[in-house]
Amino acid sequence: MAIHTFKAISRKLPGGLAVENESRGFKIIMDEPQAIGGTDKGMNPVEAILAALGSCQCIVAAAFAKSQKIDLQEFWVELEGDLDPAGFFKGQEGVRNGFQEIRMTLHIKTSSPSDKVEKFVEFIHNRCPVEDNLMNPTRIVTDSVVEQA
Repeated sequence: MAIHTFKAISRKLPGGLAVENESRGFKIIMDEPQAIGGTDKGMNPVEAILAALGSCQCIVAAAFAKSQKIDLQEFWVELEGDLDPAGFFKGQEGVRNGFQEIRMTLHIKTSSPSDKVEKFVEFIHNRCPVEDNLMNPTRIVTDSVVEQA
């Protein structure tokens, strides 16, 4: 199969910290709470990471349940992550800027036997592209910087 390139554009909106993100004609506004200079127009980027991970888990479960012979009646994911703001706000040495840990609780309504559900959960973790990106280093390359006058 050929590699597929996904694209997105993120644009800082005037005032505050809000950003409009666009991909394939879909738009998402991300922002920060007012307490830290945002306008609270949307979830912040680290909340979006949690949402992306949970969404990906749900999509993998729904896309592969039938082929894995799982009777998937309902599926949802609760996520939470711990982040020390001293890394981002203060640049404190030894404090990571990102999540220190992300915890997930997967909720599955099914009539399938527990041993099959356990294998299915392992399958979901192994197939989820977002989880893969979070668990393994992904090289990020800045191709260029274009200065606007």
